[in-house]
Amino acid sequence: MKRQVTQRQSMTMTGILGLAGIAHFLRPEAFDSIVPPRLGDPRFLTYASGAAELGCATLLALPPTRRLGGLAAAALMVAVYPANIYTVKKHWHSPRGRAIALARLPLQIPLVWASWNIAIDRNEGSR
Repeated sequence: MKRQVTQRQSMTMTGILGLAGIAHFLRPEAFDSIVPPRLGDPRFLTYASGAAELGCATLLALPPTRRLGGLAAAALMVAVYPANIYTVKKHWHSPRGRAIALARLPLQIPLVWASWNIAIDRNEGSR
């Protein structure tokens, strides 16, 4: 049963990260706007995070690298969290924007959890 759960999580995370990674290149402006200014060039960071998401998706899609992909995806989800916090601060004075930004904060938790479960899957090596 655990193997099936982990495989489903892996497929789901592969899809989420793959689509998000592609979106970073197709619509970079949306991602540029949530990069905290103190981090540097927003477009560079948008493309770098998109490439990282595509890299994680690729690692997750391939059974020999799936555990590494889970670890990398969990780390990436934690690394991009400051952008979500910045978005709350940026939209604080807009009730609608603030509500949307606040609602996004807890969504990162299941993504980290799913990625971590993939990384620690004890059955992965027996496939």
